[in-house]
Amino acid sequence: MVLDTSAFIAGFDPFSISEEQYTVPMVRTEVRGSSMIRIRFRTAVESGKLKVRAPKKSFMDKVKASARLVGDLFFLSQADLQVLALALELRAMDLAPSIATDDYSIQNVANQMGIEFASLITLGIRFRLQWLRYCPACHKRYPANYKSERCEICGTELKRKPLRKKLLKRY
Repeated sequence: MVLDTSAFIAGFDPFSISEEQYTVPMVRTEVRGSSMIRIRFRTAVESGKLKVRAPKKSFMDKVKASARLVGDLFFLSQADLQVLALALELRAMDLAPSIATDDYSIQNVANQMGIEFASLITLGIRFRLQWLRYCPACHKRYPANYKSERCEICGTELKRKPLRKKLLKRY
């Protein structure tokens, strides 16, 4: 199991399951807020129950390509990308990783790559979405990976909407 920051925020206890658990270095940085979350995280790492591991660059590149394809790249943090890349790397090692996350963009990309995920608080996604960005003022359409947050014509902040949706295949 690969744990995202949202798993710790949701109160996931690494000692509650027996399977191997992994996370990435950037999650450690993100869990610094709440003292109980930080203590649970540190205790799990120090006991060896939770392994902190950085994914290889080649897997990061594959994740970015997949996220770009569905249009979620712009909405994923570096920690999110690392979580996805680590799951992909573990799968390449003939393990069967599952990502514990309530982040819909992570779930969308994980499904795109054929990686299982588990929601902790939310119901999770029902459809894999391919996104389109657009200007709500002048209606200009942009590809999902368009870099700017503003419309090049009128300067309005861009929004996103589903271009396509596909019923989710659960593994």
